[in-house]
Amino acid sequence: MPHRRSAFFISDRTGITAESLGNTLLTQFDTLDFKREAIPFIDTVEKAQVVAHHIRAVAEADDLKPLVFTSIVNPEVREVLHIDNALVMDFFDTFIGELEAELGQKASLTLGKAHGVGSEEKYDHRIEAVNFSLNHDDGVKLKDLAEADVILVGVSRSGKTPTCLYLALQYGIKAANYPLTPEDLDSPTLPKMLLPYRNKMFGLTIDPARLHHIRQERRPDSKYASLDNCHFEVNEAESMFRFHGVPFISTTHKSIEEIATTIMHKATLTRRF
Repeated sequence: MPHRRSAFFISDRTGITAESLGNTLLTQFDTLDFKREAIPFIDTVEKAQVVAHHIRAVAEADDLKPLVFTSIVNPEVREVLHIDNALVMDFFDTFIGELEAELGQKASLTLGKAHGVGSEEKYDHRIEAVNFSLNHDDGVKLKDLAEADVILVGVSRSGKTPTCLYLALQYGIKAANYPLTPEDLDSPTLPKMLLPYRNKMFGLTIDPARLHHIRQERRPDSKYASLDNCHFEVNEAESMFRFHGVPFISTTHKSIEEIATTIMHKATLTRRF
């Protein structure tokens, strides 16, 4: 079995950027196995020296160059992490110089611009959106639906809750969700409480076999989880969406990020921060 290649994601803040970009690149090498380690908040030369020592030790133990992805603003800290016996991919070194040349302006090199609080107004809006999504999960609270940017509708366990939270955190979208009950699926109309908000509805569907597998883990061998019931609920939900012109997508083979981005695009929603 080939040796697992060590990959480090190093940042002076949360590390989200380095991990996201680095992992995106590594996914293109799906026959290889990577041992990943994220190291956030490396914002001083002293901290960087400790990390550099650790990476050199890993390189010696593995007898392979570790892969090092960095997103660090301070050039002195970045320099410490330019390690000879590692392949270092410095996102700032790679892009900032070209951007400065094109824009005719030096970068401010300020920490926390991407994932810090930044504007308090924008941060407060994001927290408000998260609270809204939590308060309007699974149809628990319906009186403030006029404030919703989008209302996700679908059968139980089709991915509504995580998608709502991602929309709130990533885009500042006030997303509510409503689970279709057997009574809703037996009715020829949309759920009564959603009728005034037809233009805000967006449907989520899922492959019945996948839904069966998910529900089996939640309630094994129940009618709720049975394959026949899953087929029935999914078919009825999709028929409802088509009849009433509710746009919908399948979540079966999509990540939360893909689902949320698709909804943003198809529902013509706009990022709120």
